[in-house]
Amino acid sequence: MDDMTLLGIKAGVAAAVAALTAVWGWFGWLVVAWVALMLTDWLVGSAAAAKNGRWSSAKMREGAWHKGGMILVVCIALVADWLIATVLAHIPGIALPFDYSVLLGPLVIVWYVIGELGSLLEHAVNLGAPVPGWLAKLLEISQAAIDTAGDKLVGEDHETEAASVLEDGEHTNTED
Repeated sequence: MDDMTLLGIKAGVAAAVAALTAVWGWFGWLVVAWVALMLTDWLVGSAAAAKNGRWSSAKMREGAWHKGGMILVVCIALVADWLIATVLAHIPGIALPFDYSVLLGPLVIVWYVIGELGSLLEHAVNLGAPVPGWLAKLLEISQAAIDTAGDKLVGEDHETEAASVLEDGEHTNTED
């Protein structure tokens, strides 16, 4: 490949990245990174299971449903962001001391991104790669920092009377 062809490819990629950034900004790239990590986790997890003789189509379907649930949670957070922004913009007397555009969606996506990175780290171990302990610890600290930020949004005691989510992920209605 000659230098002009390579230069043309570089310019095309740079123009495409710039155009996409202009359209969807930093948040769009965050979503792209999350989706790429979900797919990578699913594929690498399948490879690790196959290597260890534990691959099954049922487990693969379970993983797909799990990813689908994650997408649903992100959609819920984004709709909540839209609802909050709409209420703030259109109902007089309700205001925040800052401009609100999105908060919940990015926070949830970053939480999932860190989880996907941790899952990929576990897969790397299952594939036989040595993993520095400090990397796993940094991911744990990052996940805790996101949890702390979310907890601060809702206050110290954030249990609701209407609904709760059990540790096994099952949703229950506690209101009788």
